[in-house]
Amino acid sequence: MRLRTTLAATLTVAVALALASFALLTVLQGSLERSARDEAARRAKAEAVALRRNDGDAADGVRIVGGSEPADAWRKEKGYVVVNERVTADGRDMVVQVRTSLAPAKDAIKALRNLLVPGVPALLLLVALLTWVSVGRVLKPVSAIRARMAEITVGDLGRRVPEPGSRDEIAALARTVNATLDRLQSAVERHKRFVADAAHELRSPLAILRTRLELAGPGEALTDVERLQRLTADLLLLARLDAGEPLRDEEVDLGQVVAEEAARPRPRPDVAVALDVAADVLVTGSDDRLRRLVANLVDNAVRHASSAVAVRLAVDGPRAVLEVTDDGPGIPAEHHATVFDRFTRLDEARARDTGGSGLGLAIAREIATAHGGTLEVIPATPGAHLRAEIPLPGPR
Repeated sequence: MRLRTTLAATLTVAVALALASFALLTVLQGSLERSARDEAARRAKAEAVALRRNDGDAADGVRIVGGSEPADAWRKEKGYVVVNERVTADGRDMVVQVRTSLAPAKDAIKALRNLLVPGVPALLLLVALLTWVSVGRVLKPVSAIRARMAEITVGDLGRRVPEPGSRDEIAALARTVNATLDRLQSAVERHKRFVADAAHELRSPLAILRTRLELAGPGEALTDVERLQRLTADLLLLARLDAGEPLRDEEVDLGQVVAEEAARPRPRPDVAVALDVAADVLVTGSDDRLRRLVANLVDNAVRHASSAVAVRLAVDGPRAVLEVTDDGPGIPAEHHATVFDRFTRLDEARARDTGGSGLGLAIAREIATAHGGTLEVIPATPGAHLRAEIPLPGPR
């Protein structure tokens, strides 16, 4: 890039200088010739006046010819400019011819050429040198960015490229690269935590399963196998969501989905689930994924409720709004964002083998996001209040 820029700048200046030099020489030559012609015309008029008065002999460079000879206004011949002035004296028609040498004009043109011939290449060399140095200084931060990027590895994502203090495109590039590295580091760290947590989550039920198979018999072991299957299915679903697997584009009756999933039997029959579902709430997306979203929200509410859960589906402008509330201990304000992290459990005292895996709300938010919607915690007292919004299809 540095070489291309230098060559382009030098070639542009070379063309400009060539055109300027040609124009300068042409204009100067024309101007000098006009000056010589004007001087010859002045002298011819003066001689014509003197001839009428019989005021002495003709001066040097002046000829008196017969009036029958053609009298062109002016012409050039053998390094001179000749100006004719017709005059009548002593009853005769005559032509006064005055010659002015073009040697001074030629000398001036020659001197200018002698100046341009070495001067233009020298100026082009200076332009090339200055362009090379200037572009090098401009691209120096790019070289620093490239060198630092070459040093960054997956194991050292905390390093950042240097950001120049200027406010140009290179500084914007450096800031964009660092922002990209921030997102990459966050994604890699999230992936590492996910793998570590997944390994831990799988290790615990497997160890318990082995112990129960050895000591307690197959009844309790079956429960652990079922939990292991659910955890494996959750991990597989999260992997598909992370990979951006495209959703099936189908029309889904969200009201029917909410009613069916909320009415499904759950391990806590003592918790009553109340429904308030609007009719004909149609959205576009995946029926299976939306069922999973509703099921996870209701399962989470039933797990933490004291005695009641309320599920409400309504239409608010261009969006379908699903709200799930419970009368349990609620979600502290400082956990309104982290509750959607993977393997997050707010009840740290609860054993891992008796509750959920901490993936339900993370999966629900990923599904909502994949459908172009949102899932958030709404401050509420008492209990927890989760609100999911899914965009309705536009008019056809």
